Amino acid sequence: MTPVALPMPFSLAGRTALVTGSVSGLGFEIARGLAQAGAHVLVNGRNEGRVAHAVEVLRAEGGDASSCILDVFDVEAVEAHFASAPPIHILVNNAGSRDRRALLDMEMADFRKLVDEDLLAPVHLTQLVARAMVARARAGGDMYGRIVNIASIAGLISRAGDTAYTTAKGAITAFTRALAADLGAHGITVNAIAPGYFLTEPNLPWADDREIGDWLSRRTSLGRWGRPEEVAGAAVFLASPAASYITGHVLAVDGGYLAHF
Repeated sequence: MTPVALPMPFSLAGRTALVTGSVSGLGFEIARGLAQAGAHVLVNGRNEGRVAHAVEVLRAEGGDASSCILDVFDVEAVEAHFASAPPIHILVNNAGSRDRRALLDMEMADFRKLVDEDLLAPVHLTQLVARAMVARARAGGDMYGRIVNIASIAGLISRAGDTAYTTAKGAITAFTRALAADLGAHGITVNAIAPGYFLTEPNLPWADDREIGDWLSRRTSLGRWGRPEEVAGAAVFLASPAASYITGHVLAVDGGYLAHF
């Protein structure tokens, strides 16, 4: 019997992916991974030069990418952009902000700002993209829809001195589960990735800190920092046909941090 040819399970050929905050760090590596899997990637950022450079790098590597210069924290700008945006099959909500302070050290305006940017902005963007996904499906068009939220292990566990970020990322994991229930009937999957300790740009000052290095060697199963490119495989998997029956899941990419004590 001649075997039946099946689609490549991780191929994203013919799909368009928007990765917010994708000019550097985890966002860029996710964009790179999706491009390598065959997706047309919309590289997002606010700085035209940085976006153009990231697009140039992906294209030089053989990927298909274009610019999406947009402040995803600006409600009006996002509404205007998505009034006429091309179809998006894969949305990765990566953009966010950081404020490592305890609640008693923060003004409420700062707390609200972080929650606005790390929770409400991705919720708003997801609402617009998901509405378009559902409309296409109801019209008999392409039903493919994948939403991947970048959460954090800080949304699953906590430590002192990081209240607002932990709160927002915890809410993102709950949003992921709730939206998966809402959109499942339309064939759209919604999952999250919870990164652990990665050597991204904000963490580089800690790279040579022997105390932190020793602590990670004891606290994680793999005994080291994560490299930014090591998050890409999880994103490609969750965005791909291979993950078609996975939804409402939070995948920790943390070197065993949550599993190790």
